Amino acid sequence: MIRKYKDIVIRNATKDDAPDLLKWWNDGKIMEHAGFPNGLQTTLEDINKKIEESKIGVFERLIIEVDQIKIGEMSFSLDETGAADIGIKICDESYRNKGIGRICLSELICSLFDEYEFNEIVLTTQYNNKRAMHVYESLGFKLVKIEFNSWKDQIGNLRSIVHYRCNQDSFVNYAVEIN
Repeated sequence: MIRKYKDIVIRNATKDDAPDLLKWWNDGKIMEHAGFPNGLQTTLEDINKKIEESKIGVFERLIIEVDQIKIGEMSFSLDETGAADIGIKICDESYRNKGIGRICLSELICSLFDEYEFNEIVLTTQYNNKRAMHVYESLGFKLVKIEFNSWKDQIGNLRSIVHYRCNQDSFVNYAVEIN
């Protein structure tokens, strides 16, 4: 996959991206939102395996670049219902709260509906991630359920998770809206 929007590029991850993914995934500050306040404690070898396991249309790990600077990642995978399960992280803090995540999600969602022909997109986030919840809802995602205190993170804190769904009829393409 490759998507471009002005100075933003979303592309498939390659082995050249593994050192950046290693840095991001092992950074507890970046990974805390996903329940890993100590980071993933993974290795370059493990990340390279994950990149190799990517399969077009089934599971893709994507890199977000702005002006050719890697600032984050996205992914999507086929879930058990046939929906696309997506995720995003803007890893470079200086690029957060600028609307880039919303644009990247819009571009990914357009691609999933138009090119990959998915009928539905799902995602989950932490209940305390209000910023992400606001972005998802602004794009047309509907809250399906909240699982309060449903799992423990790597240091034993109870976490609550929010499930969202979106289809083409409810999707609001933010990238088109701001043109």
